[in-house]
Amino acid sequence: MRLPNAAHTSRSWRIHELTPDFRLEDVWALPTPGGRDDFPRLVELISSSDPSRSSSAAVRTLFAIRWTIGGLLGWDGRGAGEGSPRSTLRDRVPADLRQSSSPSFEALPFTPLYWIEDEWAAEIVNRTVHAIMHLGWVPDQTGAYRGQMAVLVKPNGLLGVAYMAAIAPFRRLVVYPRILRELGRQWRARAAEATPMHA
Repeated sequence: MRLPNAAHTSRSWRIHELTPDFRLEDVWALPTPGGRDDFPRLVELISSSDPSRSSSAAVRTLFAIRWTIGGLLGWDGRGAGEGSPRSTLRDRVPADLRQSSSPSFEALPFTPLYWIEDEWAAEIVNRTVHAIMHLGWVPDQTGAYRGQMAVLVKPNGLLGVAYMAAIAPFRRLVVYPRILRELGRQWRARAAEATPMHA
């Protein structure tokens, strides 16, 4: 479910220190209910995700189209998005966060920035946009916890502005709802696997 921007901006996340010049694109509640110590399960699930193997044909098709166009136009190749002072946030990461370790992505072209008890961030840089995926682990009114994802962006020139405008309806109406439903199924399946069987 998409949330108001205040669900992200009202919290004292460390990511705010790194992204004052980024635009908050959207915020999503993740269908990942759990306990206080379950955040690592979410980080591992996200970093191992592969949209090209999604159970949704629409998601697979849209990602295939994006990677194909990006390959043809040179949006994502080596060096794409580099060559400017804003090409990475790694230099902005404070010393205390640099000590954190994070699993690498298996399929998506994201680079982890930091991982702490209730917060994790990764970036993607290409010729269209510099974007941040931020995960938080937030309590609810019952004392349980769930994941929350924010997407922060800095479009790369007019191409980036046009690109973000063009994909917005597909992201919000097709890709994210289907990916989040699949994430919920995977979360529940892993939770069931972790639950001991009783005779």
